[in-house]
Amino acid sequence: LRDKGELAMDENRIQEIINFLNMHHHFFFAAKVYADQTAQPTPEDSRAWSQVLISLLTGVNGLGRQKGPDLLDGSDVKAANTWGAIDTPRFNGCIKAGTLSSVSDSMDSLDQMPHLYFVLWDNEPISGRERTRIWAVNTQTDPLFRTVCESWYRLRREGVIKSSNFQLHPPRNKNSNVFTNNCGNLNYPLVLDAQWNGETYEIIYFDENSIENGRCSEVEE
Repeated sequence: LRDKGELAMDENRIQEIINFLNMHHHFFFAAKVYADQTAQPTPEDSRAWSQVLISLLTGVNGLGRQKGPDLLDGSDVKAANTWGAIDTPRFNGCIKAGTLSSVSDSMDSLDQMPHLYFVLWDNEPISGRERTRIWAVNTQTDPLFRTVCESWYRLRREGVIKSSNFQLHPPRNKNSNVFTNNCGNLNYPLVLDAQWNGETYEIIYFDENSIENGRCSEVEE
């Protein structure tokens, strides 16, 4: 893990991210008390929280009330939250398929997307601490990720894959960066690992360089 003293981002933005993560943690677990009391799901919108988090991380805002990508530069954000989940959280709809868009079901959709961000809210398996991890893929230039996507699109054209939902299964509650998919399992570039220490989040790992220069790698057998 990279030492926190090597963080490239300015300290003010780091503190803003920590404050936001602390707020999310407070609201989630405060609401969970009442959700458990009433046998209801915890009110939580991981998608929206994750998109705000990525905007704070990158400095790239969203589109406001307009439809389109999650960020102004054309990037998208995918989220999954394991806290209290009764199903199997995964990253859904990671590439465009089955829509009316002119670039749907083709690699052109990746050529128009600078980055694809993944935000996972889970627990560190040894300490049990809540944590938030972020991975980023440069969808225009990452060769291994694009190979997986090309394979999935081809199988969909051939009718082998019927679904329009390209799913990636994240390393839920595991100390791993491996995402799995029927078309290929890869190590994804980790950008941030922040963990709750009982009072506040602390940055365990951060590499801002991974956003632009990180690449997926093969999984060792």
